[in-house]
Amino acid sequence: MAPLIVITGPTASGKTGLALNLAEKYGGEIICADSRTIYRGMDIGTAKPTVDEQARVPHHLLGIVEPGERYTARDFQRDANTAITEIRSRGKVPFLVGGTGLYIDAVTLDFEWPEQMDDVRYDEKDIDELQELIKMQHIDLPENPQNKRHLISTLKRAGQRGTSRDKPADDTVVVSIATDRSILSKRIRARAEVMFRTGVVDETMRLADRYGWDSEAMKSNIYPIVRRVIDGELTEHQAIDLFVAKDMGLAKRQVTWLKRHEYVQWLSLDEAGPYIETVLA
Repeated sequence: MAPLIVITGPTASGKTGLALNLAEKYGGEIICADSRTIYRGMDIGTAKPTVDEQARVPHHLLGIVEPGERYTARDFQRDANTAITEIRSRGKVPFLVGGTGLYIDAVTLDFEWPEQMDDVRYDEKDIDELQELIKMQHIDLPENPQNKRHLISTLKRAGQRGTSRDKPADDTVVVSIATDRSILSKRIRARAEVMFRTGVVDETMRLADRYGWDSEAMKSNIYPIVRRVIDGELTEHQAIDLFVAKDMGLAKRQVTWLKRHEYVQWLSLDEAGPYIETVLA
């Protein structure tokens, strides 16, 4: 049975390009472990793999839910495990690729989930209790951590984590891309510049018309920043600076999450490819 190759790391660290090259060479298929790219229509603002990239290698779990639709880590675990089984049944290699640590852990550590708390039980808790529940699940607080509705939405999207394994199964290899912060900042800036050149403003306006600015999906990624460009509050240059700062904060949280796991192999982008090739050879 083909091993499960997990390529993770901070945003803009080069995961996608590495996974594409390896999957092409070794007959692999990519499962996207990214809470940004699960949404339909959110292509430019989430840095979703391009049409050309998707044509090179089969991709799974891209654009599978409507913005604002509830999709939890538990849902991802179910869908990713189904994809892994199907990929292996075709004699292909599954590559689990992305930076959403909770998604990856749910699969690699085989989370078991307690009964989901219902809306009434969430409503009975105060803001401090809801924030503590979020922290216990290692989930990021929403942008407005004092808004009870936003706290509840964050918990419901993640799902309540139960028991899990201490480390992945023997047929699973987890590699995280180690990247210098200055290089990461340059890559994030280049990504933001590409987003504006390729139409992120038009995409944001189209999404806002269809789903409204109050949709939780519209409050993440670059979309809230682009809204301020549309409203005349920011120039494009200021928006890019703000996006870089925001995604650098995301990268820091992603690294902190991954550093909790001793089994993760931290390798540079140049080292990661040859290491994974030794596993697949």
